[in-house]
Amino acid sequence: MSGVLIIDDEIEIRELVAYNLNKNGFTTFLAADGEEGLAILEKANSKIHLILLDVMMPKMDGIEVCERIRANPEYDSILISFLTARNEDYSQVAGLDAGADDYIAKPLKPKVLISRINALLRRNKAKENKSSEQLGLVIDRDAYQVKLNGEAIHLPRKEFELLALLNTQPGVVFERDAILSSVWGNGIVVGDRTIDVHVRKLREKIGAHFIQTVKGVGYRFVESKLS
Repeated sequence: MSGVLIIDDEIEIRELVAYNLNKNGFTTFLAADGEEGLAILEKANSKIHLILLDVMMPKMDGIEVCERIRANPEYDSILISFLTARNEDYSQVAGLDAGADDYIAKPLKPKVLISRINALLRRNKAKENKSSEQLGLVIDRDAYQVKLNGEAIHLPRKEFELLALLNTQPGVVFERDAILSSVWGNGIVVGDRTIDVHVRKLREKIGAHFIQTVKGVGYRFVESKLS
């Protein structure tokens, strides 16, 4: 089940979008401004796959919200679509320049909204799985399932979330603090060796070559076997 964060200062828009998304099987999170939206994202980022973001809002406009989200590598796998008035050409261009994946014009038509969201999620899922599938590793984030060369690999939740996080950006090093924050959360206290233990268990199950250690920094997912 995909989670959608709706950030819009108009309560009628939030409720209309949430109603139609909930009716179509989505989980929704609602925020009345950018600051509230960022706070919700920090707490529930593992459950949020897409953000619907208004441009003109009090406290912090949508462009700034988008830029802040895109500046945080923990949120790279989250899609962003702006909600813009039909004739706001500047907002559409500025939103895409800020890192948005799409924009949806107001007034919103429920069927068009659902269709655009589903298309975005399908496109993103295909992009995420492309490199891993070439290696025989398939990660289904919605179903919490992993397959290696067609065979199911059973992973506990934290091992799955760790693998899914690293796989969002193959080749990019994730620092230990970022991994702890994303997988375990800021309010959870764990031992210094927690990440190492989970990486060791993952390597035992999927093969050591998928996850590379960068000493003193963290870990990264690699697209080819190490020499």
